[in-house]
Amino acid sequence: MTQAEIKLCSLLLQEHFGEIVEKIGTYLIRTGTQPLRMIVNETGLLLDQVKKALCVLIQHNLVTYQLQKRGFVEYEAQCKRVLRILRYPRYIYTAKTLYNDTGELIVEELLLNGKMTMSAVVRKVADRLTETMEDGKTMDYTDVSNTFVRLADTHFVQRCPLIPETPETPDAPPPPAPMLVINEKDMYVVPRLNLIGKGKRRRSCDEEENGEHKAKKQKQDGESSEPLPDDGIYWQVNIDRFHQHFRDQGIVSAVANRMDQTSSEIVRTMLRMSEVTTSSSAPYTQPLSSNEIFRSLPAGYNIVKQVLDQYLTLLADDPLEFVGKSGDSGGGMYTVNLHKALASLATATLESIVEERFGSRCARIFRLLLRKKHLEQKQVEDFAMIPAKEAKDMLYKMLSENVVSLQEIPKTPDHAPSRTFYLYTVNILSSARMLLHRCYKSVANLIERRQYETKENKRLLEKSQRVEAILASMQATGAEDAQLQEIEEMITVPERQQLENLKRNVNKIDASENQVDETIFVLESFIESTMKKP
Repeated sequence: MTQAEIKLCSLLLQEHFGEIVEKIGTYLIRTGTQPLRMIVNETGLLLDQVKKALCVLIQHNLVTYQLQKRGFVEYEAQCKRVLRILRYPRYIYTAKTLYNDTGELIVEELLLNGKMTMSAVVRKVADRLTETMEDGKTMDYTDVSNTFVRLADTHFVQRCPLIPETPETPDAPPPPAPMLVINEKDMYVVPRLNLIGKGKRRRSCDEEENGEHKAKKQKQDGESSEPLPDDGIYWQVNIDRFHQHFRDQGIVSAVANRMDQTSSEIVRTMLRMSEVTTSSSAPYTQPLSSNEIFRSLPAGYNIVKQVLDQYLTLLADDPLEFVGKSGDSGGGMYTVNLHKALASLATATLESIVEERFGSRCARIFRLLLRKKHLEQKQVEDFAMIPAKEAKDMLYKMLSENVVSLQEIPKTPDHAPSRTFYLYTVNILSSARMLLHRCYKSVANLIERRQYETKENKRLLEKSQRVEAILASMQATGAEDAQLQEIEEMITVPERQQLENLKRNVNKIDASENQVDETIFVLESFIESTMKKP
């Protein structure tokens, strides 16, 4: 765990959960597995505070616990899971593009709450959608539950592990911590719920609800106190499935850039056919026959079988080897080589970073070393057609930044420089790790900059919020335009310009965070796939 990762985790925890949770989370990330007593002693917090903070972290899958043989429970932080908080906006946006506003809100609620029952999610989402609709229109529970079922069918949401049902024995004491289990067959099985109803709008007057309707509300709650059919069955967002979708989208766009739209659509169809049957860590997709691919192509794509076969042959013969041929039955069996595709995406990312950071001539040397594997300095000068002095400067510059590496091959055991070959090479894995570390540092800097900008303009932001609240309440009571304008003028022109600048800067920082996270995803996926190779 690098210092950059720890710092980023700390910033993310503080931003989303507050100082107490951040203190405990960072302590566990730095020290590894720790028992409750040690956490309380080392952090200096109250026992009750530590317990509540651990509950929050466990609820959001950021901390796991394990029962030790000696009978005490140890807690361990999941650093990788904490870093995923950075990707929450992408998960929500993906759900919106695939399953509209309903899917977006389902995923958002699950991410906000960590774990929820299906019935609770359906009610909350229906209420939120009803509030955004015109007066007189409401969102039906059935529509929301149908979208939830579709998300479960495509594995974007999954069940949480449960406490196994064991016969109660009066003599045996309960275990210090429950052992949670899940059957893989049940992970995406949606319980049968007969949810009948519509979303409700919030009352305009909170006092009215708290006073006059309090007794009525308590009575209604008392009447519906019986447990729902899905009581105890909790759901969470399947982050690996979203990552699989991001990877597939990256492969499709890479094929579109290299060849054409039809090729990318064929690859998209192959990935879609095997998205649920292929695990996210598999090196290849399931073999698919040409006939199966032809039948599964979108209805609007009017290409004949002969043209499809030609495209598949072209894809299989391409040097990048995104698509491979694994047999001749059924018109030819084809697979998508996921590990090769991730390596190509990571290499392209490294090339573009080298070009932006060191210039186009350094990028030419970098690509040359990627292609030729090992070259001496004189060979680099000749092949790249760059003068000796400039080539030497560029190589040493990239060597000092760990973009390229130098390998010594001695002719004699004494390693004398005159009798040693010095070969330049590119170790893609170590370069990817170095760039990933820099990306973590960049995101941490961006978060700190956003916090600084917000802190500097705190007084102005509070004033703006107060003015907006006054305007909203006056509009609700039917105030005149002159009165509304007078309230608006409480914020002066320079202050308004300052607010605009702040908004623009914060939007730029947010966009930069998302762009850096896209690079982080490509590099992380490549490193993970390389480490898993046999």
